[in-house]
Amino acid sequence: QVQLVESGGGSVQAGGSLNVSCEASRDTLSSYCMGWFRQAPGKQREGVATIESDGSTTYTDSVKGRFTISKDNAKNTLYLQMNSLRPEDAGMYYCAADLGRCPAVPGLFAYWGQGTQVTVS
Repeated sequence: QVQLVESGGGSVQAGGSLNVSCEASRDTLSSYCMGWFRQAPGKQREGVATIESDGSTTYTDSVKGRFTISKDNAKNTLYLQMNSLRPEDAGMYYCAADLGRCPAVPGLFAYWGQGTQVTVS
């Protein structure tokens, strides 16, 4: 069982930055795919970024060049640096983990955190 705890959300003005974190309960990042997802009220959950165990990353088009996913294996912590935030970036941000390669479908990630709220005004 893997437990994930997000932190670092908050309220920021458009154009500002936030760095959200996700701490895993045990050595996860070295062998798991990790991902960030978000869900705005009334909208479906969408993938934001993923990072494979080997460090390779993917981003959804709307955040490319603005967001950076990274991890610190020694600290079992996943990060998402968000710059140039827009109102449409607002929502609940979740981290997720799955053993091995990243699933093609978000719903297939096995472990999820409780989320951290990001508000952009």
